[in-house]
Amino acid sequence: MRHHSIKKTLTLSLMWLTLSRVQGFVPRYSHSKTASSAIRYGLEAEDIYAAIHRKEYEMKKVNAQHTSTTDPVRMAMSYAQETASPMRLARALRRVHEDVDEKESPGLAGMRRASFIVDIKRKSLSRPGEVFCNFDDAGMVAEAMVRLGADAVIVNTDFAAYGGDITELKSAVKAVRKVSKTAAVIMKDIVVDEIQLGMAKEAGADGIILQSCVLGPALDSFLDLATFMGLETIVECHTRAEVERALEVNVAPTILINNHDRITGEYYPDQGIKLAGLFPGSGGPIITLCGGGIETIDDMKRHLVAGFDGVIVGKAVMGSPLAPEFIRAVRDRTLLPAEIAHWAKDAEFDLDGNLMPGPKSNIPSPDDPSSYQ
Repeated sequence: MRHHSIKKTLTLSLMWLTLSRVQGFVPRYSHSKTASSAIRYGLEAEDIYAAIHRKEYEMKKVNAQHTSTTDPVRMAMSYAQETASPMRLARALRRVHEDVDEKESPGLAGMRRASFIVDIKRKSLSRPGEVFCNFDDAGMVAEAMVRLGADAVIVNTDFAAYGGDITELKSAVKAVRKVSKTAAVIMKDIVVDEIQLGMAKEAGADGIILQSCVLGPALDSFLDLATFMGLETIVECHTRAEVERALEVNVAPTILINNHDRITGEYYPDQGIKLAGLFPGSGGPIITLCGGGIETIDDMKRHLVAGFDGVIVGKAVMGSPLAPEFIRAVRDRTLLPAEIAHWAKDAEFDLDGNLMPGPKSNIPSPDDPSSYQ
């Protein structure tokens, strides 16, 4: 019964999404400066609507393969987490100096330490026709990235969109657990069915990404089920409306701002920076991440000094010899608390609390009309 109600809600979400885009109920990017910076990728590839419908069809087959009440995936969905959740994902993503000895390191208490998350994928919906890199086993890539210092890895399990599958998620979990007790593994898929939560849990993932534009009103139900199962979640948003909706949901402790608009396929490089002011400060109840088109170290710095707890980087480090440099650039810096990050022109510090030069310039104001699209 629950499954049918969620499927019905998802169908209504797609109808609502289409109608709102056509009739203008969801604000579009009308500001001239923002519109001029948008980059539309090719239209020949599968768009988000086609991907959702394809995924729904695939999940019908998956559900048919997991009908038994003793099936491991069904059991993962049916039993509540009885012990306290280790919260490995949350601990990996939030690196605040909470245990600093004030006498030994004066001034560091409460300062932020950013987290670095690698998005392991061969291709992407946002870059149609482009293959980032080829690798045989995502587990080997995940292990290598964690050894280099990545705090978490995202393993993509949709073959058509990202070139991965669920077996690679299991391989990555095994590989990461072997080399780190703290690094987290996150499943990324086009989530349209609750069985995908069970698949993530059964594979051993610490968390899963839920896309607000895909789930719509069904987001609450998926978050509730994930919490019941003991599976941590990251809610992916792009617009101000999606962020405010996610903030209203008490069980959405981690929010990701994607600079790519999944619906239109357009790229807005400053979208995350513009929306950073919507979140509570450092150490608050919400962990904030940003990703999508972050391809240079300066891009990463600009997002971190805006107040984000971590950055997600995919193409820039996949198959690139610059991966160690990217990771060090994030982990070797200490940042001001998010509440006062906008106060200083230079808001980056080294691990000892000494001021470092940083790209604290040309950051859009939260009051810019184009910030809240």
